[in-house]
Formats: sequence, structure tokens, C-alpha cells
Amino acid sequence: MTTYSAVVTTGIYCRPGCGSQPLAENVRTFELPAAAEANGFRACLRCRPWRVAGPVAADVPELLCRAVQLIVAGALDSGTEASLGARLAVSPRHLRRLFTQHLGVTPDQLARSRRAHFARRLLDDTDLTVADVAFASGFGSVRQFNRDMRLVFRASPVELRSRRRRADRLVADGGLVLRLPFAPPLHWPAMLAFLAERAVPGVESVREGVYRRTISLDGAAGLLEVCEGGEGHLLLRAHLPFWEGLIHVVERVGRIFGVDADMAPAEAALGADPLVGPLIAARPGLRVPGAWGAFEIGVDAVLGQYADRPLMREQMAALVESAGQPVPGLGHDLTHLFPSAGKVAAADLQGAGLPSETAHTLRALALAAARDDTLFDGGSPLADVVRGLAAVRGVTEDTAQRIALRLGYDDAFPAVDRADEDGESGAAWRPWRAFAATHLAVADLPALTA
Repeated sequence: MTTYSAVVTTGIYCRPGCGSQPLAENVRTFELPAAAEANGFRACLRCRPWRVAGPVAADVPELLCRAVQLIVAGALDSGTEASLGARLAVSPRHLRRLFTQHLGVTPDQLARSRRAHFARRLLDDTDLTVADVAFASGFGSVRQFNRDMRLVFRASPVELRSRRRRADRLVADGGLVLRLPFAPPLHWPAMLAFLAERAVPGVESVREGVYRRTISLDGAAGLLEVCEGGEGHLLLRAHLPFWEGLIHVVERVGRIFGVDADMAPAEAALGADPLVGPLIAARPGLRVPGAWGAFEIGVDAVLGQYADRPLMREQMAALVESAGQPVPGLGHDLTHLFPSAGKVAAADLQGAGLPSETAHTLRALALAAARDDTLFDGGSPLADVVRGLAAVRGVTEDTAQRIALRLGYDDAFPAVDRADEDGESGAAWRPWRAFAATHLAVADLPALTA
């Protein structure tokens, strides 16, 4: 976890590596920028903490990790701490107590800080209007936006934009370009190889170092492109039908590449492991890849129960062709939006070429996802998620674990052939079994070529 230093005599907090050298007795430390801000400190204009990545939660109770995930996904944009507590089956008072005890900040303060920091990056990097920045960052009104930016940064959005540095502004011939900051290293070739192996035909592509995919925003099509940027950031180029809620698009893209992940604890715990240790040394900074759409991962995992990867690719292409919404004119072999759970449930799956058993299991998963929008949301403990998915007719526990891995559960562990051959159950890799499984999976992939 990154530690931020706040100087009581200046009222400023800094990230590690800042050149300031205050007296030790004048320094307080916080694990989150939001906690420093909640205690009355403002961000340093030299090291600019809002422009760097930092894990939101590390060694904290699992309940808090799930709460933070839901906040990042927008649970408090229009909801309340009471509704968030109800979702997690705890009282809002108990939730606030846990947040304050372990993170030094309330749920509302964390949500406000994340929105404000994202808005500050938009003000720096783009030419979006102030109103567009407000709604893109998840604020409910321009008035709320102005108020919260003054609380966090002690200046209005117009004043903040006037202070941006010339090098901050990202100019694009098309789309909106944004930085996705991460704590180095990030092993980009291995990440791309993993995603290329599992790319959904017509929906995703990996070419010449660029990941591309189509997305649906309220039924309208968008296109995302992600490539390497400078030190400590990827570059996202977004072509979207509107900018409202952009913060959640960016958060979801960030989850695909694990930009907020803190890899140090897992690498330290498994670095000496005889099987996984050499793989970590060969690919430092490899993160557990997430996903844009959780239901997509469910479809991929179900198809994987019955077929090898080449056949799965053919079956996925046929499913997208038959049930997905066409999106013409994009290029890069991108032709469709991935179908929703409701569309898959209503599709003629056997007519699309899926074998009977595969079609029945996939339809059962689609119906379950359409009925229960929390099935894939990552807001429940790992055991509950695996139990809920495995309760769907035809879905195995291994498939449920495979889905949970891509949903971001650190200890999810689908069967790994190489581990089984070596007599490993994966118990030695707890609580980082998803990290170990990812390294084993990537080790068996061919090098990615242009």
C-alpha cells in the first residue's frame, strides 16, 4: 500500500518520492489520498497525487474490499451509505466504523475523492467542457461538482484547468485520449498474450500492441483502444456516444489490465516458490486480467467446459454473429457488440452451432444472470460467488472458480494442469492462487506477434 505523507505546518500531503523534506515531527501518514483530504490536507502541486495509481485497499477485511469495489463501480454516485450497507448486509454505522478504522475515511469521502481526482485528470488531459467533466466523473450536478472540487482541491474547476501543464493535454485525431496510471512494472506483452488468447471474435482484437473492443452504453455502441503509454501509464482512446459516466468506463477498462492492483504482496509471498517463482521473475508486474463484461467471462468459461480453445473461438464467433448487435464500419475485425444475458437466453443456441449440452448449460447461466444482476457483481465473498455460480445447472465448480478469477478474487483457483501434474493442490499459494494460476496460464502461451 502506498503511504502518503501530510505536513501539518503546510496542510499539504504528498506521495512517496516527492522532493519536499519536512521535519519528521510535522508529518502524518495516510494510506489513501481520501483520508488525507478528510483530515483537511490538500494535494501537493509538485508530485500531484491525483495523477498516479494507488491500490484502494490492501490488508483489510474482505467486507471492506468488496465495499470499495462497489464504490468504484458507482454504488454511491446515486446511492447512499445505507443502501451500500444493505447490499453488504451490515448497518451503515458499522460500515462507516470499519472504513474509518481501517482506511481512515468514510465511504462517502472515498467516493468523493475518487470522483474529484478523476475529474482533475480530465481537466488536465482533455478539452471537455466543465459540465461534461462533471457528468463524466459521476457527479449528479455541476453545483455538486464545483462544491466537491473546492473541498478537495481548494479551487474551482475553471481555476484548476487554467493551472494544467502544457504536457498534460492529450491531443487525438479521433476519440478522447486518457491516461490509465499504474504502479510500475506492468508486463504488457504477457497481458496482451493472455487477452489475445481469449479475445471474443468480432468484439475484441489484439493487434500490433493495441487492445481494442466494442462496448454498449445504454444500447449505443462505443469503441475502446488501449496501448502502452509512458512510464507508469497506459493510454486509453475512447470513442463513445456520450461522456456521462465516463469515470465508470475508465474504471472498467482499468480492471481489465489490473492497473489498481498492488502486486508486491503476491510477488513477495510466491517469489521463492519452486514452480511459480521463476515465472514471476520472467514476467515481473503481470497482473490478474479482469474483464469488461462479467457475463462474457461466464460464457467463455462455460464453453471451456466442453471444448478446447480453437473450437471455443468458433462457437463464440457463431454466438456473437447470431445474438450480438452488429456495429458496421469499425475495422480491426470488430463487427458486433457482445450479446446481453437476456439475448443469449432467447437465442437459438443449437441453431448457432452449439452442441446440445453446451447450449443447455449456457442458456441456464444466461437465465440466471438475467434474473439476478448480483450473480457476477463481485460484491459477495468468494465462497458465496462460487456456490451461486455452481448452483446453475451444468456449471462446474472449476468453471465458477475460473469466472471468479477474472472478477478479481485473489484466491480463486481454477484447475491448472501443470500444477496438478506436479501434485500441487494450490494450497501453498493461498491467498494468491489467482495470481499463481495466471502466471501458469501465461507461461504456456506462445509469444505474441504483430
